[in-house]
Amino acid sequence: MDLKEKIRNIPDFPKKGIIFFDITTLVRDGDAFRFAVDEMAKQYQGKKIDAIMGAESRGFIFGAAVAYKLGVGFIPVRKPGKLPYETCQVSYDLEYGSSSLEMHVDAISKGDNILIVDDLVATGGTAKAMAQIIEKMGGKVVGFSFLVELSFLNPRKILEAYELHSLVEFDSESM
Repeated sequence: MDLKEKIRNIPDFPKKGIIFFDITTLVRDGDAFRFAVDEMAKQYQGKKIDAIMGAESRGFIFGAAVAYKLGVGFIPVRKPGKLPYETCQVSYDLEYGSSSLEMHVDAISKGDNILIVDDLVATGGTAKAMAQIIEKMGGKVVGFSFLVELSFLNPRKILEAYELHSLVEFDSESM
């Protein structure tokens, strides 16, 4: 299945000069969504994974589905002030600004093997921040699984220390 055909590109969102890769068209298509989740999970079946981590908000969609498929728990990572219990936080830069992420302090135990799942990796800043929060809490990053990789932004450079899989790649020529 060609998943690129299921992803809508929206120019100048969230600001001028940015192309937004809208996955809502893919998740609306049951066959495409199932195929994407199955393929993302397939890369990590049989590996020791204690939980999947996904960032608000589209990371929740794919992270929870992959966690279900692999039979492991899910760790939500959210924007500051959204979680009700004691949290730890990490700040990072985006391709169009900066942000912070939080998770509950008891979401990861020392030595836990965590797979990070998200819909898209651009510069790798959010992904790297998620790895940092896992490592800060004593966990180990098993790898990253992304639906979409924007290879023209070189996310693998910032994530070179980690295993990374993506299903769909957009380079500067395929946009």
